[in-house]
Amino acid sequence: MFGLKPDLCSIPMPETYLGADDYAKNAARWCPGCGGHSILSTVHKVCKDKQYAPEKTVFVSGIGCSSRFPHYMSTYGFHGLHGRAFPVACGVKFRRPDLNVFVVTGDGDCCSIGAGHWVHAIRYNMKMVVLLFDNAIYGLTKKQTSPTSRVGTVSNTHPKGSVLPPLNPIQTTLSISNVSFVAQTTDWHPAHLYATIRKAADHPGLSFVRIVQRCPVFMRDLYESAAADPGSLTLLKHDNGIVLDPAIEKTFKHVVSHDPSDINKAREHAEMKETIPVGLFYQNAENPNYDDYGAHNLGMTIAEKAAAINDMLDKYTN
Repeated sequence: MFGLKPDLCSIPMPETYLGADDYAKNAARWCPGCGGHSILSTVHKVCKDKQYAPEKTVFVSGIGCSSRFPHYMSTYGFHGLHGRAFPVACGVKFRRPDLNVFVVTGDGDCCSIGAGHWVHAIRYNMKMVVLLFDNAIYGLTKKQTSPTSRVGTVSNTHPKGSVLPPLNPIQTTLSISNVSFVAQTTDWHPAHLYATIRKAADHPGLSFVRIVQRCPVFMRDLYESAAADPGSLTLLKHDNGIVLDPAIEKTFKHVVSHDPSDINKAREHAEMKETIPVGLFYQNAENPNYDDYGAHNLGMTIAEKAAAINDMLDKYTN
């Protein structure tokens, strides 16, 4: 019905309506079969369903295969330096709190050189969506061990196999002060991927979403069997979690009831070994947000700033 005059419709209609194609730009140059393609199309759909104005939306990335993402979005974008996506995104959000900000980062970009920025961005809890593409390898530089590579992973830096246990991004994020939203999904389950990113976009603080991603070139064997096996995933289910259509929910062979307000139980679920847990691990929408002190407060008198700070303290302590 879009394209008709508003007075021809029986319900109120927006003057303009954006389709998923309105967010697409340039042909994605990831390898055929890369999980990035699935994530990209899902983000297009989320932006469409949220009706984000492209001129009010920013995608910030660092360096890596995942970080090409801003080039494929018909929005504003900032392709930054290795590991520096978080400080750039926080700067954008602080100066322009009215913008919809997304951070796209990889397991090397976020969990290695960018780890210090990752920790503080979680603590700042500024409203943005963080998408961690985790394929457990440095793909852009052609197969070096990453912080999330499993023990025994053969790479150019560890030709006899990685010897150290991998970092757990979910467990690490849950341990950071003021964490407010932590979820996990996979690139090969489009319904769950969409529902997770959509839930993250609705959260009033920083949403951290780890996406378990396939790399068909350097890590083909890592998730190939998991993607073909419905029993490889465990769904974290709750009315306040990632809600799926009942018909889709029935396709999961393993389902665990989990209240996302329980951070201790979230940490237990993050340690699952036999299957990949997907869903909302933790959410606290009441945590303080550093962007409350952002650009909209510039130009205030000292007395006005003091009053604003007191209001903030009352909000989060009462």
